[in-house]
Formats: sequence, structure tokens, C-alpha cells
Amino acid sequence: MSINETSAATGAAVNADLTRPAFVTDALLRDLVSRVQAGGERAPWRLTEVYTGKLLVELPQSTPADIERAFAEARAAQQEWAAWPVKKRLDVFKRAHTLLLDNAQNIADLIQVESGKNRRMAIEETCDPPMVIGHYLKRAAKLLAPKKHAGPVPLVSSSTEVRVPKGVVGIIAPWNFPFATGLSDAIPALIAGNGIVLKPDNKTALSPLYGISLLEQAGLPKGLFQVVCGEGPDVGPTLIDNANYVMFTGSTATGRVIGERAGKNLVAACLELGGKNPMIVLDDVDVEEWVAGTLFGVFGNTGQICMHIERIYLPDSRYDELKAAFVKATEALAIGATYDFGPQLGSLISVDHRERVQAHVEDAVAKGATVVTGGHPLPDKGPAFFAPTILEGVTTEMTCGVIETFGPVVALHRYRTIDEAIALANDTDYGLNASVWSTDYARADAVAARIDSGNVNINDALATAYASKGTPSGGVKTSGVGARHGDQGLLKYTDVKNVATLKKQVMGARPGQDYDEYVDGMLKGLKFMRRLGIR
Repeated sequence: MSINETSAATGAAVNADLTRPAFVTDALLRDLVSRVQAGGERAPWRLTEVYTGKLLVELPQSTPADIERAFAEARAAQQEWAAWPVKKRLDVFKRAHTLLLDNAQNIADLIQVESGKNRRMAIEETCDPPMVIGHYLKRAAKLLAPKKHAGPVPLVSSSTEVRVPKGVVGIIAPWNFPFATGLSDAIPALIAGNGIVLKPDNKTALSPLYGISLLEQAGLPKGLFQVVCGEGPDVGPTLIDNANYVMFTGSTATGRVIGERAGKNLVAACLELGGKNPMIVLDDVDVEEWVAGTLFGVFGNTGQICMHIERIYLPDSRYDELKAAFVKATEALAIGATYDFGPQLGSLISVDHRERVQAHVEDAVAKGATVVTGGHPLPDKGPAFFAPTILEGVTTEMTCGVIETFGPVVALHRYRTIDEAIALANDTDYGLNASVWSTDYARADAVAARIDSGNVNINDALATAYASKGTPSGGVKTSGVGARHGDQGLLKYTDVKNVATLKKQVMGARPGQDYDEYVDGMLKGLKFMRRLGIR
């Protein structure tokens, strides 16, 4: 028996009495996976309950022919959908907003079953698509309306900016927030008039499949939102080659491959990639508020958040005090495998990922780091549980000093000056998220301005930036290209058609006019328009 099989069997034994949520019936699971575009030529994926390792359902796997069929069907449905008035499309999402909130508990059941996250994180994940819908219900009509601009010659010319959908968008969603990324990235694309082909991770396909069923209940045309499943190398190339735009959330290494292939096809891509996110704590911080916010920023979703904090820089003058408070709170966290709101930490996504996190910790210790607390699996909790871990003495010679760990592991560092802290925070190839803590907002703003990151949270770790749907959120350096949210989050799914009108033929010399005379008049006209503020 392999290590993974042994761990899964142990977990099943530990949690043998755990009852699957009543909503997650075998009949529901069979209905959900029947929505996957797959002809059955490939062996199915055994999708398991993370807490126990027990089989939930066999997930069909898509072939290249299945993926091409998914795009063909989505493209056919998209032609009609794009012809709908924007108001009619928005009416679908008004109904969807209600359905998603009314079914939040059921969605959370599916998220927990397939991902092993704790109940709080599952419920919070269900809120993301309604928040995205709420934002674009207010903004989309204005963003998508034709915009008239001045032409080159006042009064007799004009230009109209017309937004048209890209066509069919390929979305590759990760396992850490399968429902949020599977739906929230698709919503603005759909509102803009596109079709969707989604590839969720095999481990977490159930919640997005259920979310799509709710969108269809709200009136989304069937066939417009397709789902294909399979391992990345099997599905990715065909998906990218057929897409008119690619939206990917995942690792930087995979993002490079996807971006390169999309680029060869002259297809645009938005890539939200990894992070080694720093937090700088100033010496005037309120300890209780900082501890409460940082616990979530480090250990929320068991550390499996692209924007979660993996490096904390504490002022030398308060290092021992802050460290002691954070360690005490960390060791008090409730950890467990239940479908209620008891545990503050749930499981990692899989035994394989738990082993990866453990390898990062073991490498750090072997190279001189110290485990302050945690640092080991929790087999008594389940097959993929890992203790919340705080390290000291982490350096850039260690894997976890430079590479995203993506687990419940954080390194504490001392600093003596703000300049030193900022230099250390910026000493990374990543630039997705950062956090600054201070009771003096002017000081915090000044530090935030010097951090190389697409997102910076002040007196929060990550949620305030990500939940601000009106502002674009993306990464810099190797943390990504493009952004989600804000006006950009919808407009990226459109092409611009420039419809220019000339009412009188004035852009050239008059019949018989000397061209030198025409040029002289044109140049004088441009100077005159500049003085008037027209050009």
C-alpha cells in the first residue's frame, strides 16, 4: 500500500463516523457530473471526500474531441446570448444573485466535501460570486454602452467606441477556491456576452457544477456555460487553442506555459499567479487587532490562499511581545474535520499537498530554521491535516524562503529600520499581495507606497483588497498579468470596435487648392484647436 493510500485509509478510520452533509446525495453527485462534456473514452477520476478519503463520485474525463465539442456548443449558444440586450442579460444575474444566496449552505456543503476547508471559509467562498454580480449589476450597462468621442475634425466627424464580446472564454480554475474562481471569473465574461468553457480542478469540480446549474435556473441559456474535466496536460492545450480569451488562476510555473501558448495563438490571457506575500508590522501596532487579523491572513483556508501571508517582519523593539501573542493564539486554534462552524482550520486539499508542505518545513529545519510551533502532520484529524506552523531563521537558501509554500506555514523575521523591512519585503520575484499594520495611517500609507505588490492591505492581511470589487486586483513581477474586478475585470472580456463617421469630405485639399496652402491651414487649425482645448 502506498503512502497516500495508507494515509487515506488512516483518515477514513479516524473520521469513520463523520456523516456527509444530507444535501450531498449520490443522486445529486451523479446529476452534477453528468454535466461534464465527456464521452467516456477516458477512465474517470475518483473524486474523494477529503476528510475521510472515501469515494464521492467518479468524475468523467474529457478528451480533445470532447473539448472541441464543448467550444462548438458554447459558441453556438453565445451567438444568441450576445444578441440579447445587456438589460436582458443582467436580469438573469439579478435572479442568480438571489438563488446563489438562498443556496449558500448547500454550496458550502459541496465545497467542504470536496476541498476539506473549514465551514467559515466555505461560507465566505459562497459569497464571492454574489458580490461580483452585485458590483457589475451597477456598472455593466454603463461600461458596455457605446461611447461617442470626437473625431479628427470638429462638427463633421465623430468616433464611437463599441464593446463586443470576445467569443468563448476558456477558464482554468484552481482547487483552493473552486466555486469562487469557477463562477466569479465567468460572471463578467457572461455579462459581456461571451460563452464559457470551464476546466475546474478534478479534485474540486462539484461546487462549480452546482453553481452553473443555479445560473441556468436563473435563465442562463443551456450550452452557454460548458465544463470539461481532466488533468492539465491532457485538457489545457486543446482548451487554450480553441479559446478567444484565457483566464487562469494558479501557479507561476503553469501560468508561464499557458501564457506562452495563448501568445502563440495571439489570444490574450489574464494570469493570476503565486505569491510569497509579506507583512510589515510597525512599532505602534495594536497587538490584539493585529493577532486577530493575522491569524486569518496566515491560516485562513489552511494557508491555501494565493494572497495569504507567508513572511512577517516584526520590529525589533516589540519582536518578543508580538511573537509570544501570535504563537499563543496559533496554538489555541481549533482544528478538525466537521461540517459545522467549530473548527477554525480544516484540512489541506490532499495527502500529496500535505507532503509538499511538510517537505518545505523539513528543508528549512535541515538548513538551520527553527520550528516555533507546529511543523508536523495531524493524522489523528485526517489524512491531509497539517499543524499551523511558525518558523524562525528562514533564509533565501531554503525552499520556503523563496517559493510559495501554500500551506499553514509562516516565517517570522526581525527588522531594525523601516527601510530594512521594505527591502526585505520586496526581495522576492513575486508581487501579488502585501500587508502593513499601524495605528498611524499616514505611516502605513507611506510604507504601502514603497512595496512592490499588486495589492497592499493596511490593517488587514488580504480580504479587504480582494473583496473590494470596484478596484482591479492583480499581481506584478511573476505574480501575474492582468487583473480581475473593477472596470478592467469586465472590459478585458471585450474587444473594441471603432465606428468612425465623417459627414463631409474635408480631410484633404479642396479641388484646385495648392497642397502647401492646405498643409499650412491644417497646421494652423491644429494650433487653434489646442488653444481652444479641443485637441
